[in-house]
Amino acid sequence: MTTSPVDPKGGQSAPVRTPLRRTRNFRNLWLSRVLSVLGSSVTLVAMPVLVYQETKSPFLVSLVAAGEALPYVLFVLLAGAVADRAHRRRLMVAADLLNCACVGSVPLAAALGALTPAHILTAAFLSSTLYVFFDSAGYGLVPAAVGRDRLAEANSALWGGETAVRIAGTAMAGTLIAATSASGALALDALSFLASALLLRGIGDAPAHLGDGAADRPGPLASIREGLRFLWGHPVLRIMTVAGGLQSFAGGAFIGQLVIFADRELDIGASDARIGLLFTSWSAGGILGSLLLPRLRRRVSPLRITLFALPASAVLGLAAVSATDWRVALVAIAAWGSTYLMVIVNTMTYAQEVTPEELQGRVNTTRRMLSSGLGVPLGALVASSVTVAVHVRAGLLLAVAAIALASVIVWAAYPRTRAVAEEAVT
Repeated sequence: MTTSPVDPKGGQSAPVRTPLRRTRNFRNLWLSRVLSVLGSSVTLVAMPVLVYQETKSPFLVSLVAAGEALPYVLFVLLAGAVADRAHRRRLMVAADLLNCACVGSVPLAAALGALTPAHILTAAFLSSTLYVFFDSAGYGLVPAAVGRDRLAEANSALWGGETAVRIAGTAMAGTLIAATSASGALALDALSFLASALLLRGIGDAPAHLGDGAADRPGPLASIREGLRFLWGHPVLRIMTVAGGLQSFAGGAFIGQLVIFADRELDIGASDARIGLLFTSWSAGGILGSLLLPRLRRRVSPLRITLFALPASAVLGLAAVSATDWRVALVAIAAWGSTYLMVIVNTMTYAQEVTPEELQGRVNTTRRMLSSGLGVPLGALVASSVTVAVHVRAGLLLAVAAIALASVIVWAAYPRTRAVAEEAVT
């Protein structure tokens, strides 16, 4: 809601916007996402611990991680199509309630003495699958809840809050497991899904919340093709998606090799508390980047932010992987993390701004799958291979090279994409 106070000289001042934190729709949405991420961060640690406690099998522990990641590749296109046909808020509430039952079944079975490894693996896979549908609907719900003109502010607040509680959640997971048990810690995640569902129910309906599944809409396969066609046909989104994929490749390469880099090049062992500081600095830098983005967006176009943030990210990444002192690396990693997340949130916001309402789920989930869904694991795999064959710095320099390549691609396409980008957000 906005008001226009009267100027003392007889004119009318510019409209004054109500802060997002004071609007019920956004407040409920932000709290919903933060609580859900907090619980899921605990589960990210507790689920593998529980499997290992039950089986002592490293293979089954790796299957938990695979079961949590696989749905993003298997179901993300279908989830986008479903989200564009369904009532998005109701779909998110249903996914939360089912996830509450899914994750909650693990501590319940443990309490009854009936927990099995198959149960844990199934719960990990189903929980992640449900979250894919939740996330797909969320892409369309955010612009409906806040308006497209406030997307940069909203997405920055959401990503900043989620990143902060993700740090807190993983940090508190060990304490919770020690104080209760691994299965007991999972009960917190189940409760977070229930709280999220209740908060989402408090978001008022608007026409854009509805994907009412009109009878004349194409079937799922045709819907998926329609979303892919729009994404590939939009020159700016196409370039940003390619750049996002390369940046996600870099992120996967760096985070995947950070422990090895710390041990071999910074003299920080895997059991040293400073290793946690390095991981935390990456996330803390991301929070800073998300906070800076709305201010930049008011002065600079989205494409120009990407044009300059990517080269800055490459330079900061080079500084991080070249460091020989852990304190220098700590600062460089934090700065690198800020530009890294700024590019991610900026791209996501632009995609929501230019994508038609009826395509929000399909276009944004497809873009995410092609970037982070494929880029992160591929980067981790390739970098680990280079580390084994050559050297850990060679594996990390591959991450820097990927971002440098993304910079070249975006700058080379700028003459062709400038007019489209500026027209889309004016």
